[in-house]
Amino acid sequence: MVQLLGPFALELGVGTYAVSLFSAYIVSVAVRRRYFSAISDIPGPFLASFSTLWEIWEVIAGHIEVTVISLHEKHGHFVRINHEEVSVSHPDAIRAILLTPLAKVDWYKVMALPDHRFQTPMSKVNPKRRVERAKNVAAGYTLSSIIKSEPQINDAIELLEKRLDELAEAGQPVEFDRWFNYLAFDVIGEVTFSRAFGFLETASDIGGSIANSRALTLYVAIAGFFLTLHDATLGNPWMGKLGLTPSQHIFDTVSRAVASRKKNTEARTDMMEHWMQAQAAHPERFGETEIQAVASATVGAGADTVSATLQAFWYYLLRSPEDLARVRAEIDKAGEEGKLSRVVSYAEARELPFLQACIKETFRFHPAVAHGLARVVPEEGVKIGSRVFSKGTHLSVNPWVIHRSTEMFGADANTFTPQRWLEPRAKDMEKYMVQFGAGYNSCPGQNLARMEVSKVTATLVRDFDIRQVDPKHEWSFKSHFTAVPYDWPCRVTRRKA
Repeated sequence: MVQLLGPFALELGVGTYAVSLFSAYIVSVAVRRRYFSAISDIPGPFLASFSTLWEIWEVIAGHIEVTVISLHEKHGHFVRINHEEVSVSHPDAIRAILLTPLAKVDWYKVMALPDHRFQTPMSKVNPKRRVERAKNVAAGYTLSSIIKSEPQINDAIELLEKRLDELAEAGQPVEFDRWFNYLAFDVIGEVTFSRAFGFLETASDIGGSIANSRALTLYVAIAGFFLTLHDATLGNPWMGKLGLTPSQHIFDTVSRAVASRKKNTEARTDMMEHWMQAQAAHPERFGETEIQAVASATVGAGADTVSATLQAFWYYLLRSPEDLARVRAEIDKAGEEGKLSRVVSYAEARELPFLQACIKETFRFHPAVAHGLARVVPEEGVKIGSRVFSKGTHLSVNPWVIHRSTEMFGADANTFTPQRWLEPRAKDMEKYMVQFGAGYNSCPGQNLARMEVSKVTATLVRDFDIRQVDPKHEWSFKSHFTAVPYDWPCRVTRRKA
């Protein structure tokens, strides 16, 4: 009987040995990471001390920004959020990490969508390569370029107001997460391709674009931790040919827009015009793939972020009625003095100091990006405060953590206080604002975002009374990557002239 079971027993023994060996290897790696790493002394969640599982779970759960803020409140300036990454809340963090040209972590490589062929400035981890990529497209993002599309942006805002009037007349609540996304997508279409996508015109989520964008955001946030698996599966070029990549919808939408724009001989000097000029001047470094990549990145990144900011502006002002009354009085006064256009221009909005204070406080209190995208410590190390971090350590700066720091923004950091930006302390606080990132990897679309937010808020505050259906109901949002709110229906009423 023993002889009959001999081969099976041997095979079972080999299998058991292999499992034991693998388990021992996993345990040894975990022990080394937890107890013998250069950052072993830095506090944080137990699971984070030897893996990325804690961080991944927090991303999926949807509120990593809240959790990391509480960890910093408990542990101080440095919190270990995975086996090789430290979240930093020290006042020196922005200078030492973001304003210094440190390499980005490999996570950023997942930003080449739909696959590795489509590189953008965001997906490049080497600072020099990132800057080189950015030079190809920078002209399209300048304010002098974007401002040429202001009449078309005005048209989009007027169409939004028309839709709000229709909802008010029908007695229907307004879901601003939908309508501000529609507006943002159409504005991006005008500025990039000289043509709106048609979200406001059809009053619908065309092709499920917004829903697809939200799903893509979660996928990207997680896939960045599993680049090898991503590149072999859903990030494989063959998947794109089969139409199976997570970013396929936005890629196809942008491909059609790019093709249509190239045939449009009456287009304005939009972003595409600048990019096509760059392609003509330097075809060896900026080809069709690069145009497609940067166009997709612009469309993919520009809607949710603006929608989040516009929603946050109203959500927090509705909870600060004195501030809302003050900004409305400022805008009404400017209107009475003949200083405002039918749709408030960007130049006019910038002359409204309390409006700009409210916008800046919105950027501070609800940054659209809720993750601390990390940098890699170089050979010479990085010193923050009295701590020196060694080569290879990942250091991240989360905008939510920085913006809620009482050390940097005062005892009232956890309250929505626009007035702070009109006080002498504003100059000191300004250097800690990182809603658009900082340094070589700062957001290229920030000129458009500032312009759009200024125009929309000024015009809507003047033209509409907005109130929540249930003022006690708190909104919801999941910070998979961007913190885009939803579920806070409102009623709107056109104000009398």
